[in-house]
Amino acid sequence: MTLSLIFACLWALAANVIAMTPSRDHHWRVAYVLIAVGIPILGYVTMQHGPWIGLMVMVAGASMLRWPVIYLGRWLRSRTLGK
Repeated sequence: MTLSLIFACLWALAANVIAMTPSRDHHWRVAYVLIAVGIPILGYVTMQHGPWIGLMVMVAGASMLRWPVIYLGRWLRSRTLGK
């Protein structure tokens, strides 16, 4: 297993452990940190393994951080259809 996939697995493990802990703000601050750390890891995986593996890692990350993705989709839809 390459270093980029090890980082991606560690990121996924950290996201799951964090999801099991209680939080007052429903993990939004931690989600921002996970997104900021996950984007370079995703780029590293894509650089080493190509776009298809990068896409699979991105889908896996988006499934763990689904609420930020849902809110981003709602915001983009309101920006394009709302005006």
